[in-house]
Amino acid sequence: MDYFASVRAFTRVVESGSFVKAAASLDLPRNTLTKQIQALEAHLRTKLLNRTTRRVSMTNDGAAYYERMSRIMEEWEEVESELAHAQASPRGRLRVDMASATATQLVIPALPAFHARYPEVQLDIGVSDRPADLVSERVDCVVRAGKVADPSLIARHVGDLPFVTCATPAYLKKHGTPAHPADLESGHLLVRYFFSGSGRQLPVELTRDGERLTVRGKHFISVNDGNALLAAALAGLGIVHTPAFIAQSHIDAGRLIPVLEDWSADVIPISIVYSPNRHLSTRVRVFVDWMIELFRNKQQSS
Repeated sequence: MDYFASVRAFTRVVESGSFVKAAASLDLPRNTLTKQIQALEAHLRTKLLNRTTRRVSMTNDGAAYYERMSRIMEEWEEVESELAHAQASPRGRLRVDMASATATQLVIPALPAFHARYPEVQLDIGVSDRPADLVSERVDCVVRAGKVADPSLIARHVGDLPFVTCATPAYLKKHGTPAHPADLESGHLLVRYFFSGSGRQLPVELTRDGERLTVRGKHFISVNDGNALLAAALAGLGIVHTPAFIAQSHIDAGRLIPVLEDWSADVIPISIVYSPNRHLSTRVRVFVDWMIELFRNKQQSS
């Protein structure tokens, strides 16, 4: 028995005073509505309605049942209506965590479009290259680079990050332009990135025609933040190996010059990660979909 449908059928018969009118208002065959109420009476093991050819009236049990259930049905239908509205117009607070460069250079500049589409969603963005704990920090979703190792989390792939190796014109004028990755091992400085927590440095791995090299050159400065990585490179502190989106505007402006362009690096996958939940809120869902759209458009334009 569909309990909700049966209770709704019962309350509609009481309120309309007729099986025919109730069936019409619910867009149901009268036979179906009659069976729903019979199933409800069998479930409750009591008669709810007195039916004659001319009128329908409630029994004493039916009147008591209607008094309680009509209020519940009103609340039930009100909640359904609110949820349906939320699907069309999501609202409420959304806590998201992402790396600093992703936030400042990709996501935040594009947020006016998100706000125009979903004006009732409030975004609280945690900006840090330190991985957030979704549960303990009450984060709805995070944007993460690399493979997601935790099998208990849901990860949706949104795009890939290509890398570029570059330096300032002043640095290259002083130290020369490397022609081969091996040149980075001597006579050059690298600006390195290390991961918060583990302290492990992001490897510089380059490939060409099946040849793969890992560079372990010297560095004067190593940082754990994408924006700081860019700032150090722009200060002429070394050659930087960084996601292309971080450096692209500075390459276009001539502030950074790509090197070793005939060598490539593996792209890093970007995912939106959230806890498994059958009732994933609409505001999380629309943000995830918007992020996928944002990365897709970014990759198509680059």
